[in-house]
Amino acid sequence: MQPYRIAIFASGSGSNFQAIVDQVQKGKLDVSIELLVCDRPQAYVVERAKEAKVPVFAFRPKEYANREAYEALILKELQDRQVDLVVMAGYMRIITNVLVEPFFGRMINIHPSLLPSFPGVRAIEQAVEYGVKQTGVTVHFVDGGLDSGPIIAQRAVEIHEHETAESLAERIHAAEHVLLPQVIRWLREGRVSMDGRRVAFGCRF
Repeated sequence: MQPYRIAIFASGSGSNFQAIVDQVQKGKLDVSIELLVCDRPQAYVVERAKEAKVPVFAFRPKEYANREAYEALILKELQDRQVDLVVMAGYMRIITNVLVEPFFGRMINIHPSLLPSFPGVRAIEQAVEYGVKQTGVTVHFVDGGLDSGPIIAQRAVEIHEHETAESLAERIHAAEHVLLPQVIRWLREGRVSMDGRRVAFGCRF
């Protein structure tokens, strides 16, 4: 296979970034991590990237006139590096068409709920507060809406009696660390196809 180049976008501690790096280093995920994009230069994920020798594009959104301005720079970085797949792994910025259009079908996001339930921020807290018995994680294609793109895969997580947002978050994150690398592997192998909102799995070989 030709090299499969990915870029990871993250804003916080970067545990999903690290999960992907770990799978690559163990030889279980055949991708090249070309770039980390981070909107918070002080975030811990930047340190993780430096440790893994992954190039970093870190920026402060307030230093730009609008989202389109900094996304144009990001797009150039992605195109210069011939990125095949963009992975949103805890990136806390809404994406505009500057990035969505050229990477539609090649940009995925992981969200800590079973979409379409609890989109947006505070998804874990909302699940606990609402009293649902089951939540989980979703990996979906990015379409420019708020966690609204076609769903690729989901993994359910039971909510225990007397659950707290903190205890649930630990198990949600553990599920994310399994599901996200798995979906990247499927995409790398050409097993995923999209027809409207329907995502199918097969093999091109």
